[in-house]
This record gives sequence, C-alpha cells and structure tokens, in this order.
Amino acid sequence: MAELKDCIAVVTGGSRGAGRGIAIELGAAGATVYVTGRSTREEPAQSYDQLMSVSGLTQVPGTIDDTAEEVTRAGGRGIAVRCDHTLEADVAALFHRIDEEQGRLDLLVNNAWGGHENFDGILQSPFWERPLTHWESMFDRGVRNHVMASHMAAPILVRQGKGLIVTTTFWDRDRYMKGNLLYDLAKTSMTRLAFGMAQELKSHGVASVAVSPGWMRTEFVLACHDTDEARWRERPELSGTESPRYVGRAVAALASDPDIMMKTGRALRVGDLAREYGFADVDGRVVPPFELDA
Repeated sequence: MAELKDCIAVVTGGSRGAGRGIAIELGAAGATVYVTGRSTREEPAQSYDQLMSVSGLTQVPGTIDDTAEEVTRAGGRGIAVRCDHTLEADVAALFHRIDEEQGRLDLLVNNAWGGHENFDGILQSPFWERPLTHWESMFDRGVRNHVMASHMAAPILVRQGKGLIVTTTFWDRDRYMKGNLLYDLAKTSMTRLAFGMAQELKSHGVASVAVSPGWMRTEFVLACHDTDEARWRERPELSGTESPRYVGRAVAALASDPDIMMKTGRALRVGDLAREYGFADVDGRVVPPFELDA
C-alpha cells in the first residue's frame, strides 16, 4: 500500500470522524498528511457543548495529534497542525508552511465542518421551526471553510499543473433531505463548489470532486447510540452504517487514479466508488450507497 508514497496531502477537520478516517487511509497508502483542526491534546475545541450533551459525552473525542500518530503508524507520515479553518490568517499560514516545507501540494481534502456543533438532537422539523444559528454553523463554519482552504491551496496546485481537491459532502442524486433545509442547502452548496472549482481548474490540470459517504459510525454517532466500534453490531439500527475508514479508502483510490481528470466536477458516492475501485470497509463489507427515501 505505497501508491501514494510521494503524495503531499492536507486533510482539514482531521481530529475525528470522516477526517480521521481519510487521513489514516492516506497514511496507509504511504502519503504525507497534514492533519488540521482545532482539537489538540493540550486544548480541545470548545464549541461542542450542545453536541456532547446530546451524545452523553463529557470530553470531545479525538485530536489532530492522535490522528497524525495513527497516520504514521499506518505507514505514512502524519503532521499535526492546529488550524481554525474559520480564520483566514490560520489558513493562509497553513498553506504557506506546506509550500515552504514541501514545495508542492498534491491533495486537499476539504472536510472541516462546523454544522454539527449545535446539533440539538432533532433530525426532522420544518425550516421555520429551526433556529437560524444553524446557518452560522453550516455556512460560516462549514461551506466557508471549504471555500477558504481551496482559495489558499489553488495557487500551489495551479503552479504545479496537477493535483486534486476533494470536498466531503452529502449527495443523493439531488433528492431532498426532508426536515433539514439548512443542512440540505449547505451540502448542496459544497457539491456545487466542487463542480464550479472543477470548471476553473480543469485547464490547469487540477481535478475537483465531491465525495459523499453514507451514514458513518463517527465517535458522536456511536456515543448517541451508547455503543462503540467494538460493539456497534449489537445495535440493529446501525446495521447499515459504515466506518469513517470507508470514505478514506474512497479518497485514497481517487488520489491514486491516473485518470482522475475524467471524474472532475462530479459528485461521487462512496458505495459506488467501492464497487468501481474494488475496496471494502474495514469489516469486509461493500456497503451500498446511502439513499434517502424517494
């Protein structure tokens, strides 16, 4: 698993969840991975109080330091960099450092997402009953994060005439996520962002895709169901879930695809990519794409 041994990657929001899974799988393929986020061992992120209350946790799970060490153990090189992706100065400093240290960038994974920080446990309700603070978390600390990281990374990618931007999103062939208008709108914006960037980067040899995992067994999902990764099978309601490593394997496959420009601008579901590239989740299952009710 060394097909990405020369790859320099950035995974934003890498402390936990999809970001952690993606970073580890890139490491398993030999990549050097800059793992970014706000949660460090010395100072956990401070904006998860509501989500922790809903999930019954007393401590924010995961740090960029933990993930970087796992990347290295997996076979790559993990580098933890504290970065608040809502702050332009932090993001500019991150990409300046990478350019100074590496002289190039091969892969940016846009994953830093603040939309779940004020999750209140309500999965479906009319938009007029939702607090407008959800806009701030999903757009100001979600979509904007992806735009800003891409803005800072693009000059490096364009200069070298190759590279890939992956934007994690949720997409189910333009079906509507009933009962969560702002989430649906934010994720649609991310998918459109990947498409729009592809149009402007194509002539420079740089690809941009959106990647949509299914229902992941993140640390918070497991906590909300009072279980862990070792015991999740005891919860029938989690039978259709996938590990965060599944989307990681999808991103690693895309990053190593010499024909990635054929996919630029597209929204891609992890379950479809598993069949195309021939990978499975950590438990050996090829989990089909998550689909909303029609």
